[in-house]
Amino acid sequence: MKTEPTTKKSTLIQWRDALVFAVVVATLFRWSLAEAYVIPTGSMENSLLVGDYILVSKAHYGPKTPQTPLQVPLTHQKIWGTEIPSYLDWIQLPSYRLPGLRNVERGEIVVFNTPKDLLDPKDRPSDLMTFLVKRCVAVSGDILEIRDRNIFINGEQMANPPGIKFQYHVVTNYPLQSHHLTNVGLDKDDFWISGYSTENRIIYSMFLTNEQLAIIQKAPDVVSIETGSDSPVGFPLFPEIMGNSWNLNNYGPLTVPQKGTSIQINDMTMGFYGELIEKYEGNKQVKLTKGKLEIDGKEVDNYTFKKDYYFMMGDSRDNSIDSRYWGFVPESHIVGKPVMVLFSKNEHGEGLDKVRWERIFSRID
Repeated sequence: MKTEPTTKKSTLIQWRDALVFAVVVATLFRWSLAEAYVIPTGSMENSLLVGDYILVSKAHYGPKTPQTPLQVPLTHQKIWGTEIPSYLDWIQLPSYRLPGLRNVERGEIVVFNTPKDLLDPKDRPSDLMTFLVKRCVAVSGDILEIRDRNIFINGEQMANPPGIKFQYHVVTNYPLQSHHLTNVGLDKDDFWISGYSTENRIIYSMFLTNEQLAIIQKAPDVVSIETGSDSPVGFPLFPEIMGNSWNLNNYGPLTVPQKGTSIQINDMTMGFYGELIEKYEGNKQVKLTKGKLEIDGKEVDNYTFKKDYYFMMGDSRDNSIDSRYWGFVPESHIVGKPVMVLFSKNEHGEGLDKVRWERIFSRID
């Protein structure tokens, strides 16, 4: 009779210890080696699709030490299934990056913490900003320019990734039949009716690859097709100082800041780089006024960058809120490199088509 409580207590302790051990191991693995993420939007189509569960290697660029230690394990911004914050920002630690296999390379897909969350602009610690996945189109020191939708890096045209999408305005006499759209490979996220012309014709907005565009051009009742680059949710382009001169299709030239390079301080450079110096360079007291820069109470005429930065864009160019809207990504915000699709759920499929079987365990280039 006296041994039963002891046995029961031992079992509970064993389960508790096993659970704590599992959480600690999972947390260490998630922090130092790899983590799984799900793709929620179509900004990277067709390289990554909505519903892809991807494995992201943190060993490639090196894991970062935690900045916000008071956090529920295995969470990010909120406790699972609730709107309750999963962290307290009472303690903020310096964050350091451990050695990785290599640096971010131009042209590869990267997961990072957005430097500026336009859709959910809450004041969070940098390591708890929203995760994004985009393609790095320019690394530190590069000069980026977009001419008629084509990216040029240091004066040379950059090859587009396979399946890249752009927005088009398609005018038709009558509604397009569902089987026409299905045959083209479009789902409900790829097109919508944006309005009607003065002749009462239907105007569709569509995100299309070159192959899909060629098919749509031959569809019955199509009157005209024009390129279109509507700003997502009406956000202004970065930097605001060039808002009247640049657009999504013709953007730049813009130099991506590099560690160790210097700039002169004036209205133009502060319009491009002032926010970086103020928020991400680790300067304690920064004051920006009319093209002037003060650091720790002293006015400076030249500034030397302390960090490397990157310029990120989505493969579905006109369906992506990226560096063209919120600017450069500091090296401290880089999280990891996607290496594999673990699973892919098709929200628009039925039955067995709910799973994109061909994408499971596929490699991400």
